Amino acid sequence: MIYLFILCIILTIIIIVLAAKVILMQTSIKEIRKGFSEKLKSDTNTLIAISSRDTSICNLANDINTQLKELRRQRHRYQQGDTEIKNAVTNISHDLRTPLASICGNLDLLEQEEMSDSVKRHIEVIRNRSDILTQLTEELFRYSVILAAESNLTSEPTVINRILEESIAASYTALVERGIQPTIQMPKERVVRMLDHSALARIFYNLLNNAIKYSDGDLTISLHSSGKIIFSNTASKLTQIQVGKLFDRFYTVETARKSTGLGLAIARTLVEQMNGTISAQYSNGILSICIFFPE
Repeated sequence: MIYLFILCIILTIIIIVLAAKVILMQTSIKEIRKGFSEKLKSDTNTLIAISSRDTSICNLANDINTQLKELRRQRHRYQQGDTEIKNAVTNISHDLRTPLASICGNLDLLEQEEMSDSVKRHIEVIRNRSDILTQLTEELFRYSVILAAESNLTSEPTVINRILEESIAASYTALVERGIQPTIQMPKERVVRMLDHSALARIFYNLLNNAIKYSDGDLTISLHSSGKIIFSNTASKLTQIQVGKLFDRFYTVETARKSTGLGLAIARTLVEQMNGTISAQYSNGILSICIFFPE
């Protein structure tokens, strides 16, 4: 009986020790989880600290801290590169606007002079190319402004139906010139979200312009009461790889050489600034760009 009693005491002590160890490990894991979450949200050089002295837990924390340092280093490198790109875009757009304005001004004066038909044709070509260059430069400038004014968007009740109708009407002539008769589907009730009016109009303009570039001749625009807006069109010349890069800055495909590749990048930036989502799908030759603004 004495041996049995001693054995019970030993087992009880072992159970208590193991239970305490488990509790300490759970506490340490919670500390690691909380610390990791906080460090990801903040830009600080502090590392994860734990109260446990368990070798395995300490090794785990050290490994996570090592990866956290590398993650910070890569993030800072990305942020620095992103800042450099933003500055470059701003400087380039500014530097191009002044000489372009001078070229266009002199062309206006030159077109008022007497000239032969041959000279007129050459002037017309120059005018056409300068107009394209001006358009691309303005797109660069708008993009730099959007990046600089990231936090200046106003949030107010916005009727998406109305902004979408106005955007389609503004782009209707360009759509018809490309032989596109858009099919529009809207709910009878107003779809209202807290958005920036001008930013939403810019998004719709860029998506309509994208359809003008890539569509084979059709366009379907659907607005749902849930806050989802879908732009769909046949784009047989695109590939899955190209569609996957459509939102990348400065990415263009062979069918859109007169573009900076910033239209959809601007749209994505504005959508995300207003807490929405945007995505592109490509199936059976149909390109669908979906925007969603939750309530």
